[in-house]
Amino acid sequence: QVQLVESGGGLVQPGGSLRLSCVFSGSIFSIFRMGWYRQAAGKQRELVAAITPSGSTNYADSAKGRFTISKDNAKNTVYLQMNSLKPEDTAVYYCNAGFARNDFWGQGTQVTVSS
Repeated sequence: QVQLVESGGGLVQPGGSLRLSCVFSGSIFSIFRMGWYRQAAGKQRELVAAITPSGSTNYADSAKGRFTISKDNAKNTVYLQMNSLKPEDTAVYYCNAGFARNDFWGQGTQVTVSS
């Protein structure tokens, strides 16, 4: 069974940076498409960034130019580097792993951007 464990969230001031990590276990990491989603209070969960098994990436418009998704197949880990953070980036960030019609989710990590 796939398990995803996120870390790296916290409180940061506007303009600051955070790096989220998601450690994958329970299957073959390199064949999964990986993504970061977020859900702000009272809003629907939305895609932030995704990376395919081959390394192709895509980003939400709100993340382009500020966030970078990457992965390390040797460490079974996907990262989300977030720079120039804004208060509107405040949300619970979830790691997602997908393969065929199967989707798996982590427990989420809180990111709060506030002065």
